[in-house]
Amino acid sequence: MPSEPFRAGNRVVLAGIAAIVAILAGAAVLLFLTLPDGNAFNARVERIFVENDALTGAGEIRLLEILAQSGTAFSEVLTSYRMVIFVLLVFAAALLVAALVFLVMIAALNRRIGEMERAGIEVRSLLISRGENAVVLNDMSFTLTPAAIETLAVLAEARMDGEILSGAEIEAVISGRDASDCDEAAGATRIKRLRDALGNQLVAELLVRNIARKGYVLAIDRNAIRMI
Repeated sequence: MPSEPFRAGNRVVLAGIAAIVAILAGAAVLLFLTLPDGNAFNARVERIFVENDALTGAGEIRLLEILAQSGTAFSEVLTSYRMVIFVLLVFAAALLVAALVFLVMIAALNRRIGEMERAGIEVRSLLISRGENAVVLNDMSFTLTPAAIETLAVLAEARMDGEILSGAEIEAVISGRDASDCDEAAGATRIKRLRDALGNQLVAELLVRNIARKGYVLAIDRNAIRMI
């Protein structure tokens, strides 16, 4: 069943959509009420006809006919304006609702990614094949360079032993030298190349963790690691 935060989030989204629709509907009603009546001009022309029955000349009658035609044209234009305003308000409502939904989706996605970063990636199995330069992470298969495989193998062995290796220690294990003779940056470079080789930034960042002032470690269960 959905959790209480999930239901609360849905209520907020629905309330936001309802508020947007209500505001735009209120604006539409107010706008249409304040627009002049389409027959207002015709009513004025008709009043001129009634109040000026002495206008019997050909020119005067022609002028009144032109005014009547202008009133009809004004009424038609005002009707088309009303339709244009209505369509624009509908589009505005749709865009605002879509923007609200997308913002909520982005916020939920960011929250989910944050939870994944805090919890780490769930790895059921990690198979490292040095002979084939291949790695199988759950159901994902990666073909890595020999250098990247060596770096990953060193991290895997350290994880199985419950150790955290600094950059200098990683470089020392791979190069066969003493850790005091190795540079921390060299090991950090190997870690960066390993992450680049894995390709998926989210997977790489969550799989190979950097613990401040301690070193690097694979953020997986030691029992899930196999090496061939």
